[in-house]
Amino acid sequence: MRKRPICSSISRIFISSCLLLAGVAALAQPSETKILELENKEVPFFNGIAVSADLVGPVMLLVGDYGQYEAELRVNLKNKYFPVVELGYGKADADDAATRLSYKTKAPYGRVGMDFNLLKNKRDVNRLYGGLRYAYTSYKFDLFCPGVTDPTWGESAEFKAKDVACNYHWLEVVFGVDAKLWGPIRLGWSARYKRRLFHDDGNVGNTWYVPGYGKQGNARLGGSFHVIFEL
Repeated sequence: MRKRPICSSISRIFISSCLLLAGVAALAQPSETKILELENKEVPFFNGIAVSADLVGPVMLLVGDYGQYEAELRVNLKNKYFPVVELGYGKADADDAATRLSYKTKAPYGRVGMDFNLLKNKRDVNRLYGGLRYAYTSYKFDLFCPGVTDPTWGESAEFKAKDVACNYHWLEVVFGVDAKLWGPIRLGWSARYKRRLFHDDGNVGNTWYVPGYGKQGNARLGGSFHVIFEL
């Protein structure tokens, strides 16, 4: 009759010991979040650079009245911070059939800023970005109209303005992704919200197109599609 309580006690002690050991093992094993944090801490500070070219701007020039050529240099710091410099050359050659106005301009522009990798796993070969840019361009434009009729005298006279000096400062909020395609080659796209900060349109009114910014306005949306070579 005494053996059952003894066996029962031994069984309870054994089960309790197993549960205790299991709990200790669970506590000792790092969580998935901690493992991810440890892996991210081991990412080297400098992870190379990437150069890229935008394909949207040349297509715009091919099919429309304005567009740009643009290249980008991006530095990879810990797969988390990405200082960025973007340089481009924008141009426009447009004729308005309704107003008979002709507008021409071409000039370089530049942007500087920073992107941040929003993914938790900084070792992932694909990236999700959020970032900011400060942009500036100084440009001149030509405006021409073959004939404007004077409402009083009824006479027609051409209107033209040449080399009107202007400048534009604006801010861009960027959201984008890029993915590894093969070896050093990556593909990426971005959506951009552009907000004008300061500007000087010269002395003949608002300019129609601003290199790097696009058509005139306080704010506008834009986008880019890049072929990237990561070194």
